[in-house]
Amino acid sequence: TVEETEQLMELDKLLTSKDFRTRMEGTVLLLDHCKSSPQLISTNIVQIFDVFMPRLQDYNKKVRQKALEVLALMISMLRGALNPVLISVVAAVTENLNSKKLGIHAA
Repeated sequence: TVEETEQLMELDKLLTSKDFRTRMEGTVLLLDHCKSSPQLISTNIVQIFDVFMPRLQDYNKKVRQKALEVLALMISMLRGALNPVLISVVAAVTENLNSKKLGIHAA
């Protein structure tokens, strides 16, 4: 629908912003969409994760930590819908296990 397309465009805009606060806002919005519209996220999982995955490796540690925390919550909500992006998610999360930043490692 037009509304869903607008939601996806807004999410894309926030997650790809140059401002770290806006990227953090985008990760929170993604979690909100997972809660309120899991079907929208599931249907567009590859498109969404194309813009979300870089947040899991963001140069800003606050954004990266928030994205990892959001991902942890999303996993239980999306379950099988994550199959198309599972390999890249595991790779990104694994890279963060080596982080010297305690918050990122813990997330």
